[in-house]
Amino acid sequence: MDRITSAEAVEAWGGRNRRDPGCAVSSYAASRVRKVLFIIACLVLCILAVGLSIGTGPYDIGIIRSYSIIWDHLTGNPEDQLLDFIVWEKRLPRTVLGILTGAGLAAGGCVMQSILRNPLADTYTTGISAGAGLGATLAFTVGLSMASGPMSVVINSFVFALMPMGVVILVSKLRGGSSIVMVMAGIAMMYLFNAISAVFKIMSDPNALSALYAWQLGSVAGGSWDTMALPAIAVTAGTVAMCLLAQRINVLSSGDEYAKSLGIDVSSLRNGLLVLITLVVAVVVSLTGLIGFVGLVSPHICRMAVGSDSRYLIPASAVFGAFLLLAADVAGRAINPPAEMQVGIVTAFMGAPLFLYLALRQRRSMW
Repeated sequence: MDRITSAEAVEAWGGRNRRDPGCAVSSYAASRVRKVLFIIACLVLCILAVGLSIGTGPYDIGIIRSYSIIWDHLTGNPEDQLLDFIVWEKRLPRTVLGILTGAGLAAGGCVMQSILRNPLADTYTTGISAGAGLGATLAFTVGLSMASGPMSVVINSFVFALMPMGVVILVSKLRGGSSIVMVMAGIAMMYLFNAISAVFKIMSDPNALSALYAWQLGSVAGGSWDTMALPAIAVTAGTVAMCLLAQRINVLSSGDEYAKSLGIDVSSLRNGLLVLITLVVAVVVSLTGLIGFVGLVSPHICRMAVGSDSRYLIPASAVFGAFLLLAADVAGRAINPPAEMQVGIVTAFMGAPLFLYLALRQRRSMW
C-alpha cells in the first residue's frame, strides 16, 4: 500500500479542512480513484479506436465484426479468408504500429517535460525528429545510408535520431547538467539538422523529394508484422522502465537541489532517462516518419485530469497518446476515401488548436 506523504495529502485536500486529517486522507483516496478511472476511460477509448481503425477502409467492416474476425483468427476458425487477410495482414499491423507509436511518443514527451521542467519539451524541441529527418533526407536524396535494402531509410533515421541527444547530453555534462542548457542545446540541434536537411533537399533530384516529403508527413500505413518486433519491445520496455522510475521522476521534477538533497544523482538520472526516451522515440519515428503534437499535447491533457504525479501521468499519457494517434489515423482515412491523409497532417490539424486552448487555460499549479 502506498504511503501518503503530508504534501500529497495537502494537494489532494485542496486546502480545505486543514485541521481534519481524516478528511485529507479520504480526499487523497478519492483523488487516486479519479486518476485510475481516467486511465481506465482512456483504455476503453483506445479499445474502441482499435475497432474503428480495423473496420475503416475502402471495404468497410465495422467495429463488432472486426473483433469477431480477430477472434476467429486466434481460434483458428476464420469464416472468410479474404476478410481474415485484410484484417490480420493489412489493418491490424497498421493499428498495432499506431498504438505503439502514440504510446511511445506520449510517454516520452511526458517524461521529457517532467525532467526538463519545460512544458514545450518533446521530440522536436530536443532535436530527435530533426535528426531522424536528416537521416531520411540523406537516404532519399543522395543514397547515403548505413545499410542497404528496404530498411535503409529506417536504419538511417534511427542512427541520426540519436545524434542530437548525444550532443545535448555532452553539452549538459560540460555545463553541469542544467535542464535549461539541455533544452537550449536541443533547440540548437533542431535548427542545425533542419538546415543541413534543407541543403540536401535543394541539391537533390525532384523525384527523390516526393518520397522524402511523404516520409516526413508521417504515416503508420507501412506497418507490418515483419518490422513489429523492434518497436513493440522498445516501447513496452521503455514505458515500463519509465513507470518504475516514476517516483524518482517526481523528485527530479521538483528541482535539482531538492533531488540532490535526497541523495539522487541528478545528472545521471536525467541523462539516463533522456537516452531511454531517445531510443524509444527513434525506433518509432524511423518506421513512421515525423508525427508531431502527440508527444506534446497528450501529457498536457492528462495532466489536467490526473495531476503531475508521474505514477499516474506516464501510463495515462501513453494510453491517451495511443488513442489520439489511432483517432487521427482513422480520421485521415475517413475524410476523403479511398484516398488517405497522412496521420502527421491530421495530428497537426488536431494538435495545433488543442494546444492553443490548453495554453490559454494553463495554470501554474499544474506544474
